[in-house]
Amino acid sequence: MKKVSSVIVPIISVDRKGTRPLHRQLYEAYRAAIVEGTLRSGQRVPSSRILAAELGISRMPVLNAYAQLAAEGYFESRVGAGTVVSSTITANAAPPQTGNTRQGKTSAHPSQFAKPSFLPSFLELGTWQRTRGAFCVGQVSFEQFPFRIWNRLVTRHCRNASENSLNYEDPMGSRPLREAIAVYLRTARGVKCDVQQIMIVNGSQHALAITTRALLSPGDPVWMEEPGYAFARTIFALHKCRIVPVAVDGDGLNVAAGIQHCRHARAALVTPSHQYPLGVTMTASRRLQLLDWAERSGAWIIEDDYDSEYRYESMPIASLQGLDRHSRVVYIGTFSKVVFPSLRLGYIVVPSDLVDRFLAVRFAMDLGSATFHQAVLADFIREGHFSRHIRRMRSLYGERRNILIESIQHELGPRAEVTGAQAGMHLAVTLDGISDREIADQAVQHKLWLVPLSTSYAGRHPKQGFVLGFGSIRAQDIPTAVRSLRAVLAANRSKAPAVKVAPTPVVRGGGNREIC
Repeated sequence: MKKVSSVIVPIISVDRKGTRPLHRQLYEAYRAAIVEGTLRSGQRVPSSRILAAELGISRMPVLNAYAQLAAEGYFESRVGAGTVVSSTITANAAPPQTGNTRQGKTSAHPSQFAKPSFLPSFLELGTWQRTRGAFCVGQVSFEQFPFRIWNRLVTRHCRNASENSLNYEDPMGSRPLREAIAVYLRTARGVKCDVQQIMIVNGSQHALAITTRALLSPGDPVWMEEPGYAFARTIFALHKCRIVPVAVDGDGLNVAAGIQHCRHARAALVTPSHQYPLGVTMTASRRLQLLDWAERSGAWIIEDDYDSEYRYESMPIASLQGLDRHSRVVYIGTFSKVVFPSLRLGYIVVPSDLVDRFLAVRFAMDLGSATFHQAVLADFIREGHFSRHIRRMRSLYGERRNILIESIQHELGPRAEVTGAQAGMHLAVTLDGISDREIADQAVQHKLWLVPLSTSYAGRHPKQGFVLGFGSIRAQDIPTAVRSLRAVLAANRSKAPAVKVAPTPVVRGGGNREIC
């Protein structure tokens, strides 16, 4: 039986009677398709045998064309994937010339059109956002994921499928999963909740979108940590809220500064257990100040508790919501960091008197999350696999964190100030005298995925540096990756003054005490 290729064969014509050799025709056709964007970075191309069969020619011209394209950097080979368009070609390819020309001018490329005025500038993607590599933020390790257990649970629910399991679920989510989450949150996170308050959603972005629609109106001022989570700014901007950046220091969100800038803000978004991106933990006094402000002003606090399970030098910090006596906190969590990202499941703990409002918004947006994996996850939690997995991953990530800090100290010395290393799956490195966005784009050539720290700032004077994820990079690869980072920085040293840093970053807890 003939094997069918999963690769789409591009439209390439050859002229067997032409004067140009066949391999040259193929080479020029592929190069043009790549430069014009018809074929894009990472896209698979047919094997030489399949393309030769499709075109009705021998394999030799195809092999010669592929060899030339690989030599010039248009193609690259990947283990298990065959031949693909090079991962670095996007940055080097010229933009396509589209439309008719008139008086020497071409019609505007789509990227030249102005973006809507309410969209923030960080949505203009840099090269570093179009690829993956070492230090990718938000990616988890699958080395110790209990695949056999998960597959067994999936198989169990496949075999037990019924009419009810194929129908619409409660828009709040599967009750068994919500019950399991309620037990977990009360026990491990100190959250005050019951099953009726928990809504299952499709990750933290979805949770923020629902919360914004439920609580805020266009024009409402919202406190955001400065620096803070850039994609949350996207959601608030799309809803046309007025974003009020509030400085973060070594104690977390500076509540007094927020009150001074905008006392009557409608809401505040905070990441108190492990601030993104600086990683500091909000102190108890700041938490009480924030709760007092919310109660006095009638404002809402949105607590994003995105990776609080992973803490390396103490027990996990209890939630801010657990201190709330006046039901002013909406608590958001996700399984993307503690199970796997494609699960696309998160949750909102909604104050009891707001459940109907959130449910109405949910109905307007969708009718609920997919139910199958909710059932699987409920068993995964109830049978104890979830808590065991967290313990294993905490040990694994702790080892990688230690190696990363040691490598930064060894390779960058007193040039890098590290903050946020006490918890989570990332840390921040502050570097003065550089352009972090330019370096992040250049680092792609070294297979590094660096999030520029400056993209987390809404103000005009962002700090420069990087947010480095260590969840998905193997321990043995970390020193090499940090050396590559040092090489990129060294190549830029002639353009900028030397960077400086505070010594022994891991000991400093909160890092730099003031960022504004």
